[in-house]
Amino acid sequence: MKKLYVGNLAWAVTDEDLQTLFSEHGSVASASVITDRETGRSRGFGFVEIEDGAEAAIEALNGLDFKGRALRVNEAQSKQRPGGGGGGGGRDGGGGGRRF
Repeated sequence: MKKLYVGNLAWAVTDEDLQTLFSEHGSVASASVITDRETGRSRGFGFVEIEDGAEAAIEALNGLDFKGRALRVNEAQSKQRPGGGGGGGGRDGGGGGRRF
């Protein structure tokens, strides 16, 4: 199963619209439009999990005019938080700068 990012969505696009659009190209496990927590309004992008046909869906739908907007469809990247990952350790004095 692959997770696809779908960007540049028209504000009116629903989860069901994505499900229907992508189901023409493969077996869709889930489809969701991301919404703003406070307003509930679409943020203009979403994700589709597709069991088979991901490459065909990307090929067919990337750049397609859907409800007046040219879709951006590609394989979703893993989410990375700002500030980098782990590392570090305690701040108990090891290392430090030079003192002259």
